[in-house]
Amino acid sequence: MPGTNLTREEAQERARLLTVDSYEIDLDLSGAQEGGTFTSVTTVRFACAEQNAESFIDLVADAVHEVVLNGKSLDVAAVFRDARIALRHLKQGDNVLKVVADCAYTNTGEGLHRFVDPVDGQAYLYTQFEVPDARRVFASFEQPDLKATFQFTVKAPSGWTVISNSPTPEPKDDVWTFAPTPRISSYITALIVGPYHSVHATYEKGDHKVPLGIYCRPSLAEFLDADAIFDVTRQGFDWFQEKFDYAYPFEKYDQLFVPEFNAGAMENAGAVTIRDQYVFRSKVTDAAYEVRAETILHELAHMWFGDLVTMEWWNDLWLNESFATYTSIACQAYAEGSKWPHAWTTFANSMKTWAYRQDQLPSTHPIMADIRDLDDVLVNFDGITYAKGASVLKQLVAYVGMDEFFSGVQAYFKAHAFKNTRLSDLLGALEETSGRDLKAWSKAWLETAGINILRPHIETDANGTITSFAVRQEAPALPAGAKGEPTLRPHRIAIGLYDLDDASGKLVRSDRIELDVDGEITEVPELVGRHRPAVILLNDDDLSYAKVRLDAESLRHVTQHLGDFEASLPRALCWASAWDMTRDGELPTREYLALVLSGIGKESDIGVVQSLHRQVKLALDLYAAPDFREAGLARWTEAALTHLRAAEPGGDHQLAWARAFAATARTEDQLDLLKGLLEGTETIEGLAVDTELRWAFVQRLAATGRYEEAEIAAEYERDKTAAGERHAATARASRPTPEAKAEAWSSVIDSDKLPNAVQEAVIAGFVQTDQRELLAPYTEKFFAAVKDVWASRSHEMAQQIAVGLYPAIQVEQATLDATDAWIAEAQPNAALGRLISESRAGVERALKAQAADAAAA
Repeated sequence: MPGTNLTREEAQERARLLTVDSYEIDLDLSGAQEGGTFTSVTTVRFACAEQNAESFIDLVADAVHEVVLNGKSLDVAAVFRDARIALRHLKQGDNVLKVVADCAYTNTGEGLHRFVDPVDGQAYLYTQFEVPDARRVFASFEQPDLKATFQFTVKAPSGWTVISNSPTPEPKDDVWTFAPTPRISSYITALIVGPYHSVHATYEKGDHKVPLGIYCRPSLAEFLDADAIFDVTRQGFDWFQEKFDYAYPFEKYDQLFVPEFNAGAMENAGAVTIRDQYVFRSKVTDAAYEVRAETILHELAHMWFGDLVTMEWWNDLWLNESFATYTSIACQAYAEGSKWPHAWTTFANSMKTWAYRQDQLPSTHPIMADIRDLDDVLVNFDGITYAKGASVLKQLVAYVGMDEFFSGVQAYFKAHAFKNTRLSDLLGALEETSGRDLKAWSKAWLETAGINILRPHIETDANGTITSFAVRQEAPALPAGAKGEPTLRPHRIAIGLYDLDDASGKLVRSDRIELDVDGEITEVPELVGRHRPAVILLNDDDLSYAKVRLDAESLRHVTQHLGDFEASLPRALCWASAWDMTRDGELPTREYLALVLSGIGKESDIGVVQSLHRQVKLALDLYAAPDFREAGLARWTEAALTHLRAAEPGGDHQLAWARAFAATARTEDQLDLLKGLLEGTETIEGLAVDTELRWAFVQRLAATGRYEEAEIAAEYERDKTAAGERHAATARASRPTPEAKAEAWSSVIDSDKLPNAVQEAVIAGFVQTDQRELLAPYTEKFFAAVKDVWASRSHEMAQQIAVGLYPAIQVEQATLDATDAWIAEAQPNAALGRLISESRAGVERALKAQAADAAAA
């Protein structure tokens, strides 16, 4: 339907008719400190293929004052409706359109976001345009295949800085006139405006020089570790330019840490915006630096995958996201001098578990998704598009060879620079360089949904010699409601053989076999006649994308020695397999807890340790049988405190265990310890109770009723910053009283005044798994409100509410029944229906896992 949505067919028709040449965008932001609206003047030059054709341009505006097409003023009331300006009687050949409008600053993280820093009282602006929000700032043909050049002219308050895609000019009378960009899509244009602090450097390689900039608010400047960020950035420049054989395609590279950002970062050409939580105000573990580095490299990779070459339509979003994800992690793993050569371990234990979870939801879809309209793509930035896509690319590299893979990528960039592409363009380049026919591979991996399970089938004789070995592949039925059929796929995997080394006590790989698995049964004759090792690990090195199960003998050894693997990746694969079995109800939660407690003390990889902390808490909160839950949480919390006290003072593990302990502290003595650590009457050697850790303790004390408004307000006085405001909002909403819950609910549902980051913080505090009974009445309230919220709020704000306030912790049949009744009555649109069905699937899974845990009692 017309309006803020856009269908694929409408986009195709518009692209058939129009070729866009250039935009000239003049914005008056001189009143940004006060907020409200700003004047936007857009001049677009474009060609039309037919005489007297009709099309439209997109614009979300408070008011449109003037529309002039080819020198003729149009009746605004007649042509502007539903976020579109109708363009009738277009000329064949060149056309010129001018639009004058008043557009609004937002506090939702969409369009031109405006934030006032409580530290200095100054406003800070940035744009966020993906998917369809450039139209909130200027009139645009809002689809990725109508590329053009963009020239911004911006009037800003005196003393402010304006950054855009092109190099920053010298202002004249507070007006900043930027040079035109290369031909790019509208969604990667950007403006960042305000009294930002900056640090500058240069990337140099031979004669090639690129100016580098890092920006943040002055109130964060003392925490900005610019040298470390520049180091990662230069590493990415070196590795990507070598692998892609294509020089960085823009004139400069700025990275801007901005407030209240909805995502991790955004790949605006030459002006990447990044959430400013990545400017660490307090001590964090190395895992946080690794995640930040991956984000930095991911966005840099986008300068080629997405910005230089852009998908034609959003069904090929994976051409952007999967490739940026794969290459960013490959850079961390393989680049000379990288601080994170174990990056594939992190990927296996975090991003890949995200993909497995997403691929078992009723909304599962092929990597190359069927994107019918903007509503579809807005909810499609998911674990399949990012993590499954990257996993499949890792397998493709193993299948065709890394050199052949990157040779194909190089040809792809050279052939399609500053243009748009489809799947066939990339596959054709890879087929040319690898000599392999990838059509069947594409059909199986990119165009079908669902996940496979690989199991070993092993027979041995009385002496322990393997007499038969095969890999069995299963294709489980897709979740109810999912489209498609179960598919057996070709897998490139390694099989690792591990034995316990008596001298070191470590599980050491004695051999490795790499092979192709295809069909239901794949015999492995290479293993016949060998002595059976302690552990046989399918998909060793994590080459393929599949759920892996251990045979009984391997599982027995892993249960006893999971923490004893010499290398981090096989440990991570076994941890991930155990977690997946817990989610599937194959491993009861109480046994998963026992497994983690037996092995986590030997786990050296801090990222894996922190993942286990999150997974154990989730399992106990949602997957444990209700009559075991409290005992399990008590056991886990005592173990967390023991590990906290035993950890190396001042180390990453000590900090991680402090946070894990704070998340579930429950007895009076445990809560007294948190309070004592806050007040300085208790100490743990080496543990710095700094700003962020203080808030973790405060929020738990508030959630358990030990801290009230006075204590929360006092803590906010200590940290009167934007981050402090969010933390205080979470603490207030977490208090276990009907009044606190009613106040939090009303601030989110009954009003639309909260900024995006504060709304997210309130929701995070409102939902406390220890408060099921207190929150039970809100199930009915949620279903009464969610459709109206979806209709009246922006996408980002509505999605926060639809996902965050769904009664996911009410794990009972009544929740499923209420959800089904609401879907039947409300008949939500596809995007909202998808989000609700995904949440429903989480409750259904939790019920099954609870039954499995109860049966194990």
